[in-house]
Amino acid sequence: MDNKKNKTMSLKRKIIRSAIVLFCLAGLIVLTYYVLVWTGAWEYINSVDKLRELILSLGFWGRFAFVLLQFLQVTFLPIPSTISTLAGVLIYGPLQTSLLSLAGIMLGSVLAFWLGRQFGRKLVVFMVGEDTCEKWTKFLSNAKYSFFIMMLLPIFPDDILCLVAGLTNMSWTFFVVTNLISRPLAIFTTCYLGSGDLIPYHGWGLIVWAILIVVVGALLYLSFKFRDRIENFLQTKLKSRREHFFDNIEAGREKIAKKKKERKNKKGK
Repeated sequence: MDNKKNKTMSLKRKIIRSAIVLFCLAGLIVLTYYVLVWTGAWEYINSVDKLRELILSLGFWGRFAFVLLQFLQVTFLPIPSTISTLAGVLIYGPLQTSLLSLAGIMLGSVLAFWLGRQFGRKLVVFMVGEDTCEKWTKFLSNAKYSFFIMMLLPIFPDDILCLVAGLTNMSWTFFVVTNLISRPLAIFTTCYLGSGDLIPYHGWGLIVWAILIVVVGALLYLSFKFRDRIENFLQTKLKSRREHFFDNIEAGREKIAKKKKERKNKKGK
């Protein structure tokens, strides 16, 4: 009887704690939105030049605001990461922007994963929708190692993937290591290409940029057109490799066990 009461009390406490956290998160989202509207910052978030003006107007606190912006765009704000990153490049240059973006985006990614892991499917469905949640949960559950590839390719919604990954059996270690490898690659590439340091926006650089734009445009078109096929390929290919990997481990264990048994039999004789 006491055990039932304790379980009931424990369940009630968990529900109350979850309700409080969800209420706080909802309040934070609403507060952030109204602060952006009240300060006029909402008008800036979809323009590189206007966003640059806003960050510059903050002076010393601009760097902190930029990290916060990158953090929020992963979790709560519908800001394209390319716009905020390029705005940072115009202000701080590619190296500082890469480091600041990495700090904000990594923190946002970890928070997204924690939200999915801590509060489960209901919160994720509320944030991304039922169909999206179902699709990516099933995908990552069947092909966990495709997460790394999808974090590198621009055709996949990496922010949503971080949130949904919390619903799967993906470990914290795998998630963090994958982000530590994939995020810097994507961020540094965007910053240095966007800065014009690697490929200038004049002279020979214009020819290279023209070729790159055509190639990237064609790849993006093909990747979006055959997105379902790419997803199915990743899912089946990586799943089969995972199964093959575990089959090899199991076969190795059986061989070791067989050798041990043979040695025992020899000693017995």
